[in-house]
This record gives sequence, structure tokens and C-alpha cells, in this order.
Amino acid sequence: MERLTVSLVLYRPDAAQLKATLDSLVTASRAADVVPDLFLIDNGGSDAVLAGLQLPDDWQVHVFSGHGNVGFGCGHNLSLDGAGDVHLILNPDLELAPDALVEARAFFRAHPECGLIAPAVRWEDGRVQYLCKRVPTVFDLFLRGFAPGWLRRRFAARMARYEMQDVIGDAVVWDPPLVSGAFMCFRTDVLRRLGGFDSRFFLYFEDYDLSLRAARETRIAYVPTVKVVHHGGHAAKKGLHHIRLFMHGAALFFRLHGWKWF
Repeated sequence: MERLTVSLVLYRPDAAQLKATLDSLVTASRAADVVPDLFLIDNGGSDAVLAGLQLPDDWQVHVFSGHGNVGFGCGHNLSLDGAGDVHLILNPDLELAPDALVEARAFFRAHPECGLIAPAVRWEDGRVQYLCKRVPTVFDLFLRGFAPGWLRRRFAARMARYEMQDVIGDAVVWDPPLVSGAFMCFRTDVLRRLGGFDSRFFLYFEDYDLSLRAARETRIAYVPTVKVVHHGGHAAKKGLHHIRLFMHGAALFFRLHGWKWF
């Protein structure tokens, strides 16, 4: 693989989960015969965890700290100047399959028109996570995050369409409208042309915004052979602060890309 860089934004990370994420990255990197540069962006509360990390001696590890909690997208943007030919935006609650980078490299080489890869994502119990999405309406976001169970069941077909359940599976899907920031594997020249994430987003929907902007510059592909396990999600279940951040991000997304209510 061409020079690979990987960025993770950390805020009070769970030490065991971060270790599992980085262990999976080590395994996947060795399988792909690549030595990545790793950017660890400490948005706060990460000192003790970072001090205890053990990473391969031949890795270049760059730690950014002291800037405060600048948010998810702005944190990742700190690594952009040092990004390699391929840049992986990675969550610290996600584990790569051993061959994930092998498959990503093979797909990029076979498809020069592709500038952004989204992976096949599962929960730890093996269930599919549908992280590729169609562009939502306000009502879709209400249903997904806040509606009672009986109402979600009534609109189950609508939610399935929003989550692209009709097409996400074992085949490559070209040009999914929205992909998740938990794992975004970019050709770096595309990411640089976009200027990275929009700094106006703090947390939530910065990945949706970047997806729509990326689609104007390149082709995006859901690649099912690039497999990961994701342990996060469920913003509405994380408390009032996260709900406020979610709503602020959603409002900014709709202001930038057009309000769709129903």
C-alpha cells in the first residue's frame, strides 16, 4: 500500500477498547505489509491511557494534545497536513478485520475512480450495522433517535430504506449518499481538496456533510470485503448533552444541505 496514515480522535477513551482497536490495526497493517503513521488526537482526558499504550517500534506515532476538546472533525483535521497517500479516519471503538487493509488496497488499485471506501460494519454479536444511509428528513432522524418503539415499528419500512437495507449486503454498492465517520478510508488528495471536515460541526453529522461534499469530487464505494466491528453509536442513549449535540449537528446539516421535513 502507498504511504498510509491513520487518525484517531480521543476523548476520555476506554483503555481496553482503544487497545483492541489498535491491536486490530497492527494486525491489519502487518497483513497489508504496511507501516502506518499514527496520529492520536487527544481532545481531553487521555493522558493515562496514552501513557500505557504499547505500539510497534517501527511505527511513527504523533500525539496532538493541549488544544482542548475541539470536536471530532476538527480533531481529525489536525492530522491532515501529515497525511499519506491513503488516510484512514478511524474511531477508537472499532476493530478491523485482519484483512481489512489488504482488501481496501486491492479495491483502490482496481478502481482508481474511487476516492473513499466505506466498510461492512457489524456489531460485536455479528448483527449488521447499516451505517451507509440515504439523505434523511427531519422525521427520519426523529424516528431513528427519539420515537417510541411502537412508532418506529409502524415506520419500519421507511427506516429500512433510510439505512439502505435494500442494497447493503455482500455486493459492492457505488455512491452511497452518506457514510459513517467511524471508518472513512480516503485517497488523501481527495480529502485535501475537500479541506477535511467542516469545522462548524462539533460532533454528529460532520461525516454526512463530508460524504455529500466528497461525492462532488470522487466516487464513494461500500466495499463488503473491508470488514470491521463497531461498538459505538446510539447518540440518543448517551444523555442530554449528546442529544443537544446531535440536534445542533442535524440543524447545521439541514441548513447547509437543505431542509427536508417529511
